[in-house]
Amino acid sequence: MIEIIGHERQRRLLAARPAQSFLFVGPEGVGRRAVARWFAYGLNCERGFPPCGECASCRMAEHPDYLEIRPQTKTKSGQLARRPQIRLEQIAPREGAEEPSLIEWMQTAPRFRAKVAVIDSAHLLGEQAANALLKLLEEPPSYGYIVLIAPVREAVLPTLASRSLVLGFGPAPLAELRRLTSDETALGYSEGAVGRLRRALANPAGLHEAESAAREWLDSLAEPAQLLAATRRLEQLAAGEFDPWVFVARGLESWPPAYRRAALDELLRLREELSAYVSAELAHTRLALAMRRIYAEMRAGSPVSR
Repeated sequence: MIEIIGHERQRRLLAARPAQSFLFVGPEGVGRRAVARWFAYGLNCERGFPPCGECASCRMAEHPDYLEIRPQTKTKSGQLARRPQIRLEQIAPREGAEEPSLIEWMQTAPRFRAKVAVIDSAHLLGEQAANALLKLLEEPPSYGYIVLIAPVREAVLPTLASRSLVLGFGPAPLAELRRLTSDETALGYSEGAVGRLRRALANPAGLHEAESAAREWLDSLAEPAQLLAATRRLEQLAAGEFDPWVFVARGLESWPPAYRRAALDELLRLREELSAYVSAELAHTRLALAMRRIYAEMRAGSPVSR
C-alpha cells in the first residue's frame, strides 16, 4: 500500500473526483507524486477510496493504468541536455518514436476502471508538447485523468494551468514525521518533506557525509585557502542523493540576523542559478566568494555590503 503522511484535505477532494485534470504544486519531496499514485489506485480499487490494498488492482506493484512522464535529460544524440525538457514525442504520436506517447496510451481502454497520467515537472514542457497536451486536457476520455506536477502555478503555461484544478501541497508537520523516526538529523534535513525524510532514513551514511561536508565548508570560510576545495566537494555531493546546502543553511542559525539573511539570500540565488542551468561550477564558485565576503564582514563587525 502507498503510505501517505498528511494531505488529508487534498485526498478528500480527490476522492470526490471534482475534475479530470489537476495541477499539484508545492516543494520537492512533500508527497505530490505519492498522492497522484494514491489517486490512481483509489480510482481503480474495487472498494473505492481509500484504496484497500487487497483487490487485484491494489496488489499491482506496477499499475498498467498509471503512467509517469518525466523530462528527458539527454539529447537525441545521447549528450547530456543543458536543459531537461518534456518533448513532443512523449505527448503526441510521432513516426519512429521508441515508446508510445501519452495520447496513444490514453486512447486505449484501462485494464481496470480509470487511467491516470502524471506529467512530472510540467513546467519543463516544450512549446509543441504543451500544445499537444492542451488538446488532451480539453477533451480527455471519460476514463482518463491527468495530473500535472510543478513547483508553483506560475511556472506552468497559463493555458494548461487554467484547465486544471490546482491543489497546493506543503511540508508535513513535524509531529506527523516523527511517526517515521526520531532521528533529529534526518528530520532536520527533510524540512517537512516526506520524500526527503525517507531517502535520509534509507541512506544514513550518505546523509552523514553531506552533514559533515557542510560543517567543513562552514569552517573553511575562516580558511580561504581551503574554501574552493571544500566548495567543489559540496558541488559534487549536491549532484547526488543529498543536498548538503540544506545543512549549510541550518548551520547559519548561529549567525547574527543581518549576516544570516545575507547568507541565505546567496543560497537562494544559487538555487535560482542552478534552476536556470547556469554552469554548476561557476554558480558554486560565485557563492563561495560571496559567502567568504559576508563571513569576513561579520568577523570584522562591518555592515553587510550588497
